[in-house]
Amino acid sequence: MKNLLLLLFGFVAIDASAQSCLPVKKLIALDTRYEEATRIGDADFLQNLLADDFVWVHNLASAIENKSVIIARAKNPQEIPKARTTSELNAHVLKNTVVLRGLSSVDKWNADGKTWRTSRYQFMRTYVSTSKGCKLLSAQTMKVWSSDGS
Repeated sequence: MKNLLLLLFGFVAIDASAQSCLPVKKLIALDTRYEEATRIGDADFLQNLLADDFVWVHNLASAIENKSVIIARAKNPQEIPKARTTSELNAHVLKNTVVLRGLSSVDKWNADGKTWRTSRYQFMRTYVSTSKGCKLLSAQTMKVWSSDGS
């Protein structure tokens, strides 16, 4: 009987972790942490969040980066943006996968250190619930606006 209970609780634990990307409100909080980790270069957080096969496709495929590139950049950031914020979030859920899409605004300091410029990107990020928790599998960004007109 004890083994049956352990087996049953083992399945419950696996099922609970498989749902770790849900509810959507919880995922949005995790995605906000991802934005901040990307901003400040939190390599440890990114190492745990990104799936081993993670890929980020940038504006018109101008760059395609994998997990090792993202972690290396986080360990040695060339600059730390003033802010990264998201808006207009939408979640698309199918079983253990959630595609989160919306707008990400990145504020970067100008050379004077007092003013900044903003770039806004449409993004899609694919999160998958796994036995190891919620993992970010892929991201795609497309610049849609910038304050400097670029």
